[in-house]
Amino acid sequence: MGKKSRRNKDAKPKRIRIQFVERPFEGLSFERELVAMREIIPAATLTLKTNAEHGSAEVTLVTMLPQMVGALRRSDGVLLVAMQTVMHSGDASLDLADRILAGIELEPGETYAQVDQPEPGPRLQDILDADVEPVFTLEEDFGFWVSEEDAGKDDVAHAIRDSHDQLIPTRAVPGIDGAFWARMQREFVRWVRPESEDTVLNALARLQTRRELGFDGGRFVGAFRALGLLIPVFELDRGTEADELTEPMRELEKLLDAQIANEAPLTPDEKRAKSGIISRQVTLR
Repeated sequence: MGKKSRRNKDAKPKRIRIQFVERPFEGLSFERELVAMREIIPAATLTLKTNAEHGSAEVTLVTMLPQMVGALRRSDGVLLVAMQTVMHSGDASLDLADRILAGIELEPGETYAQVDQPEPGPRLQDILDADVEPVFTLEEDFGFWVSEEDAGKDDVAHAIRDSHDQLIPTRAVPGIDGAFWARMQREFVRWVRPESEDTVLNALARLQTRRELGFDGGRFVGAFRALGLLIPVFELDRGTEADELTEPMRELEKLLDAQIANEAPLTPDEKRAKSGIISRQVTLR
């Protein structure tokens, strides 16, 4: 056998490249929660169900799992699937669907580590039961990793208490969809917006030019780009709590929504403000 023939025989089949999808969760009513769980929230869960074609299985999406595995079936049979993992292709929706479908096959106590990119296949939008409304919950710790029975064990309970102390305190701002307060060295609120990035940037630029981009106790400091959505960030007065933000952010929301609906061309000053915001942007994955 010639060298060329041996090379052809030994060569591994080429993997099909996954097409990059800038906004992978577009069209889902809980897109903002998915983006937040993958990018800015340390501990949260979101329960959903697959459609009949894909097993009618109850699934709990979680921010992350031990050792960054892709999926885990708890001892009580609950299936947990991670948003944050070590493997990412060009389509986060395809990756997540692949983890869910692999997780459905797990037995209690088993885990699934997604180490290779998936083959082209169904995306999250293709496998969900549209009639089941997902339930999103911010968590205080990683207690959701284990069943209630296992959580009662001394060593497990101790580990859960430790995880609580290590997490950045995060709360949803009551009444403001997609807004998440966090206490780091200072308090901040990060606001996941569902509109197109450019539309939000234009609105932010218009408000900044009018000196209206902020609220009582909140100063605009920049924005993140994550999975096709824009996340404006506001630094808060020291000691501000999440439930104090509802009214001032509601007023800002009215101003922002009005400018999002504004389709007029940007003025020169607004274009300069937009360029300034873009220059400070950080893209998350």
